Amino acid sequence: MTYKKGADVLPDQLLKEVQQYAEGCLVYIPKRSSKAGWGRISGTREWIDKRNEEITCLFMQGEPVKNLSEEYHLSEDTIRKIIYRKNHI
Repeated sequence: MTYKKGADVLPDQLLKEVQQYAEGCLVYIPKRSSKAGWGRISGTREWIDKRNEEITCLFMQGEPVKNLSEEYHLSEDTIRKIIYRKNHI
């Protein structure tokens, strides 16, 4: 993030308008482009989603939470959170 003077980058009319709301303050203006969500670029999010689908399917087929916990090295509470998420069931 770089610091620039409002008078150097904004048209006079817009600068006067902004001064009505934030005169003498530092104002952060976010970029227009949106960031990719967590793990989207590296593929981690996709991997976790696939794993969670597998866990849910196994549970629906009768696999006990305790076994899933041991197989996936997650706590039983975490397995329950995965299984009972609203978009799964």
